[in-house]
Amino acid sequence: MTTTQVPTPPSAELSAAQARRVAVAALAGTAMEWYDYYLFGLAAALVFNRLYFTTLDPQAAALAAFATFGVGFVARPLGAILFGTLGDRIGRRPTLVLSVVLIGTATALIGLLPDFASIGLAAPALLVLLRLVQGVAVGGEWSGAMTIAVEHAPARLRNRLAALVQLSSPIATLLSSGAFSLVLLLPATDFDAWGWRIPFVAAVPMLLVAVWLRRRIEESPAFVELVGSGRRARVPVIQVISRAPGRLGIAILVSLLGVGGFYFMNTFLVNFGSGARGLDRQLMVNATLVAAVVQAGVTVLSGRLAERFGPGRVTLWGGLVTATVAFPVFWLVDSRQPVAAVFAVCLGLAAVILAYGVAGPALTMLFPSELRYSGVSLGYNLAAVVGGFLPLLAQASLGWSGNASWGPALLFAVFGLATALGGALAHLIIEPADGSYGANGDTPARAR
Repeated sequence: MTTTQVPTPPSAELSAAQARRVAVAALAGTAMEWYDYYLFGLAAALVFNRLYFTTLDPQAAALAAFATFGVGFVARPLGAILFGTLGDRIGRRPTLVLSVVLIGTATALIGLLPDFASIGLAAPALLVLLRLVQGVAVGGEWSGAMTIAVEHAPARLRNRLAALVQLSSPIATLLSSGAFSLVLLLPATDFDAWGWRIPFVAAVPMLLVAVWLRRRIEESPAFVELVGSGRRARVPVIQVISRAPGRLGIAILVSLLGVGGFYFMNTFLVNFGSGARGLDRQLMVNATLVAAVVQAGVTVLSGRLAERFGPGRVTLWGGLVTATVAFPVFWLVDSRQPVAAVFAVCLGLAAVILAYGVAGPALTMLFPSELRYSGVSLGYNLAAVVGGFLPLLAQASLGWSGNASWGPALLFAVFGLATALGGALAHLIIEPADGSYGANGDTPARAR
């Protein structure tokens, strides 16, 4: 594993109140971006297979819709390179404003996109293009929001405020699933004709609010110090790969479950329950709403655990718990009982979030400040290339497992074990000698 020389952190530290304001602003903007991104996942499971891939049989249409969903994840490493470079060269704050404008615009255009019946093959082609734009924008969003929040945070609050930013995910889930749950109350013909578009077009006012919030965020002290010291990397992405390939590999493993597992639960399991097991689709969407409330509680819990035991250990535990509950989650859905299905979504997502809730401090503490935006972006979004296709792989596994649930359950367990390994390795690197986790935004005291 390559050893990275880590610089001394800036001496200036914001007050707790100032740092919380930055974290809340980062949370709000990221919640809006995840709202946009999650909408596509729900629409892939409930709409796009029927309206944009109408010439295919149901199984092939579902595969095509999930493949389109996965295309956004392929684009995310491109976004990581672009926004990582901008974030480490021109600053965290302007980069975050650009990313939120890009994804908000693409999402609104999806809501206005004619379907296959109106414009033929151009409809799925444009859908893929807009999904690629979403992927590029998200490639620099989460990593930038987490970086600026961690770099503003006082040492004692770093894990806690990083977990606060992670609340953007359940908030976005509540907003996106809630919006879809409401429009699903419309008659089926109205839902297909225009109802499903409303949550996408709603991205416009949310975008205006997010831009306003982002422009109020101050530049991070760590980046200001980098500019003053002249330590900004010329090509940070290349330096991440050359100086810290081992840390980049660990960052990918740490991120794998959070990216893939979340969409596995909120996208594939919704489609599996409502399709392969005949449960009501409104029930499955509502299950994600209940799970989002559970997710928020587990996110806060994971941040508190990280303060005491370290983010690496908590990531390890989350991966192991996920592998343990993978098969029971599917046994519950196989029962076709509504209460069991809701509990299954909550159980699976809670296990994933135990690891994902502390991904922010785990990743940011792996990289020095001059490479941090790029390192976190690359690690997180290279994991997304694999994780984003987990719903597609799970859907395909139903074919070779004879529609039995052991195929997708096995995939879910493997992702959990991979992230457990990443958490164990991250703990070895970022564990401070005195046990004061997050006491230094740049420095793991036992860097190896």
